[in-house]
Amino acid sequence: MPRYALKVEYHGGPFSGWQRQDDHPSVQGAIEAALAKIDPTAGSIAAAGRTDAGVHGAGQVAHCDLAQIWDPFRLSEALNYHLKPSPVAILAAAQVSDDWHARFSAVERRYLYRIVCRRAPMTHEAGLVWRRNHPLDAVAMHEAAQALVGKHDFTTFRSTMCQAASPVKTLDQATVEAVARHDGFEVRCRFRARSFLHNQVRSFVGTLERVGAGKWSAADVAEALQAADRSRCGPVAPPEGLYLTSVGYPEDPFEETTS
Repeated sequence: MPRYALKVEYHGGPFSGWQRQDDHPSVQGAIEAALAKIDPTAGSIAAAGRTDAGVHGAGQVAHCDLAQIWDPFRLSEALNYHLKPSPVAILAAAQVSDDWHARFSAVERRYLYRIVCRRAPMTHEAGLVWRRNHPLDAVAMHEAAQALVGKHDFTTFRSTMCQAASPVKTLDQATVEAVARHDGFEVRCRFRARSFLHNQVRSFVGTLERVGAGKWSAADVAEALQAADRSRCGPVAPPEGLYLTSVGYPEDPFEETTS
């Protein structure tokens, strides 16, 4: 059976998360239902990462096995037709080798977290950003985030429900920048690593927000990390500001379709 990689974009608001659930809508379930319309023999799909309820995908990657060979462009078009009206889109498709795996072949994942600082409630971007009604010092947040870069025991910054075998991970990059907007400014927090623990990025952001608000110092973040104690984490940021922006592989399966 030929295998296809899918680059997926979705609004996480209406879904209980990526993973299929019997009684709740999921991104995986929506894509599998669309696949069944074009190939009744298509089974379950696998993704590079299982995003939580309310978390968005801008460059999620999944793979599926189909009964026949499809032109990648026609496959993406057919899936997008059957995905309507769900807020899910297949940005690209590519045929890959039988042993290629969306999760296990990945060598890098990138996340973006968006915080908008303004007094008024969000309207057009409701559910897409975390609104804070006070200013944040993005420079201080960036400096504090550097304590998180490297190989560490991230027990402080992972959910107690995390099923990872070890809390030790390597964070390759963490950046925080402020971008001016007509209605205030936006703080963008970016993180890059081979893999992440459950709630790790949202735990980072909630803690760094306290630094930006002047409630914590960079030293407080470093001490919380070293404590390896979940109770030392700051508030966990809500899911709506979080985006899985891209997944990296030794060779980009979508290079020809996007070049």
